[in-house]
Amino acid sequence: MIWDDSGFLLSKNRYSENSLIVEIFTKNYGKISGIVFGGTSKKIRNYLQIGNELYVNYNSKNENKLGYFKIEIQKVYSPFFFDNHQKLFCISSAMQLIKVLTADSQKNLKIYDLINKFYKIFNSNKWIRDYIFWELDLLSIVGYNFEFEKLLDKDVINNKTEYEIKSSNQLKLVPKFLIDKDDLYPNQKSLLAGLKLVGDFLEKNILKPNNLGHPINRVQFIDTLK
Repeated sequence: MIWDDSGFLLSKNRYSENSLIVEIFTKNYGKISGIVFGGTSKKIRNYLQIGNELYVNYNSKNENKLGYFKIEIQKVYSPFFFDNHQKLFCISSAMQLIKVLTADSQKNLKIYDLINKFYKIFNSNKWIRDYIFWELDLLSIVGYNFEFEKLLDKDVINNKTEYEIKSSNQLKLVPKFLIDKDDLYPNQKSLLAGLKLVGDFLEKNILKPNNLGHPINRVQFIDTLK
């Protein structure tokens, strides 16, 4: 099986002294794992950064055997943010979520297009807010639509309208910006609450039922905001 495609680098792990096993989300074949021979060399490792867009040639003897990639850089993203830890961790968080939430070898153009849209978020001064909605879009595409609007209760506390969700006998406040789309510039506390709410949904509905841990890169990203 031999094919060419474009894709985004989701993960990389050392395979031998000179090679790596990488996961790439491709346009026409979905998430694919393969070996990059010589992937630790200076020539290749410089553009094997998580989130970069690559042009790949894949070769495998059969569908049940791990194949190998020949790769070329198509578009560089990550190096532009080496001096911005928040955005760099956000890239790692997004790519790890794609890795966790998608199945192998299943084409999904909606996911591929969503990755392309992801980088446009950084052009906005409200990019953290937009990233939270990006996570919600991702969950919806993979079949986990977080319709928290249907679970909401309104309450007035200190003359302010608060939105609440009751879950497992626990009351959770929902940040206003998730309900009111005109709330474009929520404060840091609201942003962290939004990320936690999405994370709780992720844990309850996807990670725990499948015995998966919370993506460490997402935890690290949230820590940069505290």
